[in-house]
Amino acid sequence: QVQLVESGGGSVQAGGSLRLSCAASGGARSSHYRGWFRQAPGKEREGVAVIYTPGDNVYYADSVKGRFTVSHDNAKSTLTLQMISLKPEDTAMYYCAAGWRGGSFGGGWARPTSYIYWGQGTQVTVSS
Repeated sequence: QVQLVESGGGSVQAGGSLRLSCAASGGARSSHYRGWFRQAPGKEREGVAVIYTPGDNVYYADSVKGRFTVSHDNAKSTLTLQMISLKPEDTAMYYCAAGWRGGSFGGGWARPTSYIYWGQGTQVTVSS
């Protein structure tokens, strides 16, 4: 069954903004660990921004700090990634992830293998 569904991707020019959303259902809906990853062609999937909802403990990749903001609406069980000042190097398929397999959150937040549930992805393309 579908657990995570992303939306909001698209094409923008450098300097523009996009807002991604991820709706959760099933087991993913109850997870306190949620985040965004991205994968560009020929590159490994990388952690972008993740959040542990009790207390809103958040981690960001260095490349997006100050430009991306992750947030979670508990009532709607929706994860959001607000992206501003987009750069061509932000071009990638963006994936929503949820469900923690265990271990230190601080040590494993950026590893794709740390997460149980994945969405199908939404494409973000930034042109120069």
